[in-house]
Amino acid sequence: MKSRNLVEMVKKTVEACPDKTALMWKNEGAYKNLSYREFWEQIRDAAAGLARLGVKDGDKVAILSENNPMWTVSDLAIASLGGVSVPIYPTLPADQVAYMLQNADCVAAIVENEAQFAKVKEGNANLSHIIVMKPEPGLSRGEGVLSFRDLLQEGAALPIIAWEEGWMKIHRDQLVTIIHTSGTTGKPKGVMLTHGNFLSNIEGVLFWVVDLRREDVSLSYLPLSHVFERMVGQYAPLYVGSTVAFAEGIDKISENLLEVRPTMMTSVPRLFEKVSVAVLEQIKQATPIRRKIFNWAMSLGIERYNRFQASYEEDWVFRDPLTPTLRRQLRVADRLVYSKVRDRLGGRIRGMVSGGAALNADVNRFFWAMNIPIIEGYGLTETSPIITANPTMKAKVGTVGKPLPNVEVSVAPDGEVLVKGPNVMAGYYKNEEATAKAIKDGWFYTGDLGEFDEQGYLRLIDRKKSILVLSTGKNVAPQPLESEMNNSPFISQSALIGNGRKYTIALVVPDIEHIRPWAKREGIEADTFTEIINHPKVRQLIVQQVEEKTAEFASFERPKKTAIVDREWTVDGGELTPTLKVKMKVIEERYRELIQSMYDGTMPTEEVAVGEA
Repeated sequence: MKSRNLVEMVKKTVEACPDKTALMWKNEGAYKNLSYREFWEQIRDAAAGLARLGVKDGDKVAILSENNPMWTVSDLAIASLGGVSVPIYPTLPADQVAYMLQNADCVAAIVENEAQFAKVKEGNANLSHIIVMKPEPGLSRGEGVLSFRDLLQEGAALPIIAWEEGWMKIHRDQLVTIIHTSGTTGKPKGVMLTHGNFLSNIEGVLFWVVDLRREDVSLSYLPLSHVFERMVGQYAPLYVGSTVAFAEGIDKISENLLEVRPTMMTSVPRLFEKVSVAVLEQIKQATPIRRKIFNWAMSLGIERYNRFQASYEEDWVFRDPLTPTLRRQLRVADRLVYSKVRDRLGGRIRGMVSGGAALNADVNRFFWAMNIPIIEGYGLTETSPIITANPTMKAKVGTVGKPLPNVEVSVAPDGEVLVKGPNVMAGYYKNEEATAKAIKDGWFYTGDLGEFDEQGYLRLIDRKKSILVLSTGKNVAPQPLESEMNNSPFISQSALIGNGRKYTIALVVPDIEHIRPWAKREGIEADTFTEIINHPKVRQLIVQQVEEKTAEFASFERPKKTAIVDREWTVDGGELTPTLKVKMKVIEERYRELIQSMYDGTMPTEEVAVGEA
């Protein structure tokens, strides 16, 4: 029997495996565990504590924190009261935090630490209570402020009578969260998602895409504020009873991979790109015999992938698509090569899920060749989030897969992808005009351009609003070119410019991790990032990389000039959204003079943009 709400979903898992580890987190240098029984007790106590503070059915409560067990406990405690969680990215500045708190009509907030507490206070939001997860010594109680520990203790002392009877009445159509869009253009909109939105997406994903097992351990490092991690990295594991281990942060991910040794993991493409580039660069510096062994293993892995791709489903059951000889060779290749790549990811990884942005096909193919399947899918906050995905045994590199079994997908005459199904949002909070524009006759208009291939797999082209219309009338989709440029070991980030212009140009941020050792091998003596990338040899290298990576595109699509930027684009710097998408309006404004000089002929083919230009 299907669960009526997310709380009931977790309760079923608690009953099935109460002593299984639910959550893991790093504390004082070591990972700690929380069993499903203990997890449930904390949800109950947190719910009682919130109810004592006056939180009730329909109330909105913000969560402003990095990933940790208290985030997940808070999420489900709020839901169990019929409340609505409002996740806010902890990287956002105070003014944006204030906007989201006010836009969602939040009555309380659960924040991680004093820094997040200060943001909330600065915005003067009308909150009755602020709960601090990790208070510093001397936190002053009173005036609606208390610690998360106190919340649990007070909830345990005064439990809610008939708590379970209360959440059992929550139905699938009831609102559970408001997630604000990242706001690459205009003010963020509050996406209203229901219990049923998430449950239907979990059911569709586990049926069609991911073979998630109770014994799995997933490493969570993407922000739970983002719908992708919330659904795939939190709710799906809790649905089956696997373990969620929280990473300490992106800067500690390599260390945490070796400590946790996950079997499953979600990520944005950048991590996969970094791993593949690092391996391939290492192989370039290896001995001829090691390069030969690696290339041999790579070719075997590609053959294995191609055989599975060409086979039918019944072949997996009744006959082996791989020959006995290929099987033997693959065992040797695994011992010599594939296992070494898995070791970088902890040694136990058997699958990863990529989302948030398009994954470069070469990077995807590399991992499949290494016998580490990457499941690439497609979705948006408004679709909670997954629309299409590649099934593990029938993935097609270069596509975002097929629609989930409980989701309908259509392509409009102009190429826009349309979606209908139980995963589509209830609408934008307090914004009927935007809702009516996005949902017409039951179809959600995604704003993405795509096309189905002959086998029913969806290929995405780009965001509709991102298409560059040149003055010549030609249309250019920047995402495929940017993806190829970013696949260079020497390029970290890129942006294609050209809307309303005669031709396109590229702004690129070099990857200093790979530029520095290359420069040293070339005898280039320089200390700072700017000094290194100002060197003529380095500038020439970057321009050559852009030319090589975009060589297969049409001539009108390829950038005619390249500018090298000496500062990485970040969320804190304002160039990226919290989901790591480039804010093109910010980039174009920040480098306005540089861009103009590239078009008016006052700048040569390659140049360096120093600082913020």
